[in-house]
Amino acid sequence: MTTIDQKIAEYFQTNFGLGGSWPWGNLILCTIALILCVLLCGMIGLEREKRGRSAGLRTHMLVGVGSCIIMILSIYGFPAAFNEKRDVARLAAGIITGVGFLGAGCVIHFQGGIKGLTTAGTVWLVMAVGLACGSMNFILAIASTFIVMVVLIAFRKLETAVTKGAPQFIILAKDSEPVMTKILAYAKEHEYTISEVSSQIVNNGSENCIETTFKLSPASKKDVFDIVAISKELEKVTNAINIQTINHH
Repeated sequence: MTTIDQKIAEYFQTNFGLGGSWPWGNLILCTIALILCVLLCGMIGLEREKRGRSAGLRTHMLVGVGSCIIMILSIYGFPAAFNEKRDVARLAAGIITGVGFLGAGCVIHFQGGIKGLTTAGTVWLVMAVGLACGSMNFILAIASTFIVMVVLIAFRKLETAVTKGAPQFIILAKDSEPVMTKILAYAKEHEYTISEVSSQIVNNGSENCIETTFKLSPASKKDVFDIVAISKELEKVTNAINIQTINHH
């Protein structure tokens, strides 16, 4: 079966005066694959860069282009004498494992919450886009990038709409403070609903502190819910050392 990369290589070889024994068509094809990979992975990386994530434009482009190069090497980079026995998917399998460890480095466990999962996912995805470009599956690479961008941009608004009504607060205060009592009083005063409450004793340098995690919801979805203002009020009410919010964009 003739593949799309063979068709493109033959087209350049026959229509642009690139005759002879040197495979100019394949060279141009590989160049197209690398340029397309830079553009597609750059789109995904730019979205992460704009969000201020740990892995941004350059990281995504490097992972994608690296995957593309290794895939091209797997297909074209070995002597013809070994073509009958070599497995072109072997290097791709190694890339998948290696980039998995790189993505794990983007995940951070921070004060009871997990951050960086989306960025780790996009790092893994640009690896797949790079492999698609390197294997000359250009339509698959373009379609995959389009879907990823829809998930990152359009679905973000949906996620925000679903989660913005119930952000999760993490309050760190001295263990001598009656944090839970003050939180309940604050919620009752403003008619907020508290759910998923948990607390634990943690060491903060030379002293023990209490870390309280909970979700806060307004009485009605139509109510204005100013996360920044609520955080400041809770910090003042509980005499918090630190206060964080997660599941909030």
